[in-house]
Amino acid sequence: MKILVYCQHVLGVGHFFRTLEIIKALTSHDVVLVTGGDRVDVKLPDHVRHLELPGLMMDGTFSNLSSIDSEKKLEDVKIERKAMLLEIIKEENPALFLIELYPFGRKAFRFELTPALEYIKASSSINCKVVCSLRDILVEKENQRKHENRVVSALNTWFDAVLVHSDPDLIKLDSTFLLIDKIKIPIVYTGFVTPLPDVKKAKQIRAQIRSGENQSLVVASAGGGNVGAPLLKAVVQAFKTQPLQNMARLYLFTGPYMDKKDRQYLHGCADSNITVKEFADDFVSLLAASDLSISMAGYNTCMNIVAAKTACLVWPFSQNREQRQRACQIAKFIPLTILEDKDIATLALSQLIIKTLEAQRTKGSDKAFKIKDVKLDINGALNTCNWIGVNV
Repeated sequence: MKILVYCQHVLGVGHFFRTLEIIKALTSHDVVLVTGGDRVDVKLPDHVRHLELPGLMMDGTFSNLSSIDSEKKLEDVKIERKAMLLEIIKEENPALFLIELYPFGRKAFRFELTPALEYIKASSSINCKVVCSLRDILVEKENQRKHENRVVSALNTWFDAVLVHSDPDLIKLDSTFLLIDKIKIPIVYTGFVTPLPDVKKAKQIRAQIRSGENQSLVVASAGGGNVGAPLLKAVVQAFKTQPLQNMARLYLFTGPYMDKKDRQYLHGCADSNITVKEFADDFVSLLAASDLSISMAGYNTCMNIVAAKTACLVWPFSQNREQRQRACQIAKFIPLTILEDKDIATLALSQLIIKTLEAQRTKGSDKAFKIKDVKLDINGALNTCNWIGVNV
């Protein structure tokens, strides 16, 4: 089956990597991935072809689109992208058009998606189902009722189903979308999407990194890196304190989009006990090897933590409710502590890290390799693939 997947990330990389995990599962299909954000340097599976639209990104306030190519005007890029996406659909003639997030988000990209959806709906030369691929929690809007009416109208006009990548026992769509009863198409819960840790590899990582049996391993990360610098700076300063220097080893990941000055600062903090990198090839297995994760509370990182069964300290993104709501729900299943702004002061954070590590030690130093079945459904990628195989 020919599947066209549209994924537009505008700030971080969470949307991209969740989509990547889904398309990895679609091994028996011909997958065409269409992206249009800042390039992410990652190897795609052999069954996936990647087509890139001229790049657009959004500022930190989610208020203004801009062209990644500074020599191109925004309106010119929009015109080019609109024509390219329509031509891709005509040439590829897919059986399924899988759209990440829209129409629940990405309103700024209606300029290219509306013509594409209208063509699929009206054309007799294409037999293509349209499905929305949606994360667990939606960001609140300034005019929520108007937004939801617009979403319902788009879904009922152009879409055939909504795949919600969540476990309804933890988070249901109606917790952040009030007009769910007006949606006339199927709403399907797939379970959460995350890679699973390789326990054997995690054991090897743990043996390689720790300098002694009594040394703990802490992993600090900030997703794409756009908004995580304050947390990571606080973590490295906490690790400069004497107790943590002797107690734990820190692996810190900046993400690909962190501001250059912030990235340079963090790399400058590296020493024999602190390793700073941009990216981890197998992040979830590294988490499974660790005693503690310190991060924000984005979808991908939280699900990686759940899969790895690792204790965590999370500092939710404060601009909207999404990350805090997710963290509060996940805390019912794993050892999770929510950090407030006051908690990322050096001394306070150092004490919290020590307290959490000591609590983990009382449970046994090899906790990472006694991974039990996760209570939540975290097989979202495979379940999505299975649903597509049956329903498209």
